[in-house]
Amino acid sequence: MIRTIRWENNALCFLDQTLLPLEERYVTTSDYRVVAEAIRRLQVRGAPLIGVAAAYGLCLGALEAAGLDREGFFRFLARVDGELRGTRPTAVNLFWALDRMGKVWRSLEAQEASVDTVVERLIKEAQAMEEEDVCTNERIARFGAQLFADGDRILTHCNAGALACVQWGTALGTIHWAFLKEGKRLTVYADETRPLLQGARLTAFELQKSGIPVTVICDNMAGFLMSRGEIDKVIVGADRIALNGDFANKIGTYTVALLAHYHRIPFYVAAPLSSVDFDALNGQAIPIEERNREEVILWGGRQISPSGVGVRNPAFDVTPWSLVSALVTEEGVLYPPFLEKFEEIKRKKKGG
Repeated sequence: MIRTIRWENNALCFLDQTLLPLEERYVTTSDYRVVAEAIRRLQVRGAPLIGVAAAYGLCLGALEAAGLDREGFFRFLARVDGELRGTRPTAVNLFWALDRMGKVWRSLEAQEASVDTVVERLIKEAQAMEEEDVCTNERIARFGAQLFADGDRILTHCNAGALACVQWGTALGTIHWAFLKEGKRLTVYADETRPLLQGARLTAFELQKSGIPVTVICDNMAGFLMSRGEIDKVIVGADRIALNGDFANKIGTYTVALLAHYHRIPFYVAAPLSSVDFDALNGQAIPIEERNREEVILWGGRQISPSGVGVRNPAFDVTPWSLVSALVTEEGVLYPPFLEKFEEIKRKKKGG
């Protein structure tokens, strides 16, 4: 099973996903700016992994500022926090992780703890997040695997596997568990996922590496295969889930959900509760990242559209909860309607 990130000798080592599937190269850095740029450039990607990487990025900033006076140290930390928050606007795990790290260093600042103590505690908190991610995704994998039957043909969009997390993954984690641990014979169709081909490059790479049968299809083939009865289930990940169950995922997910609904095919979403934005009442409150035009009009460095044409490049779309058959979380499988269930989870979190 792929391990995407690790902390070694006060440095962060991460897999550069822009080079996959042709090259597996790990980058080691002691500079939080490299981490921020890696998140921005999708060298590190996937909502859960972005959160862990950002937490470690803050640790690198803390180590860099450790020689400053107390006031300068905490001012520098706040600046690093702001830079990391500005990398990707949609994946809520980024903000969840930095909020959690912020509670640590702001509490210690109020207690007048030493700078060395703050640095040590921040590293421990980030390491705890890393290990929690592995455990959380293993639970998601176990719960989600129960949704699949022997012989199922499953469609997925983008990449929500180990590459999007520390290990196991969310949507692909459920497939891995069903295939590797339960011995279910599964076949996976991976949408290529334009414009950056996370499905063709990353999902196909992961599944093939695990020995799981995978077939890559163009994004516009899904409906045709569904109409021929060649898809039994659909499962995807999520970058941000609203309180009512609306969710943002890689652009094209909404289209797949509509096609599945029309063809009466179960459409599942797998994500940790850290991907739930408990302050967003519905999908309209989810910010959508617009990325640069070159991702759409360039192919392998070659321009494929006329110069001067207009380009839209939203990285995500929002799928309404009414198209979701079930949400798989570390607390189990949730069925619609989701609002009451998430409100209960929110009350428990506040009570805890």
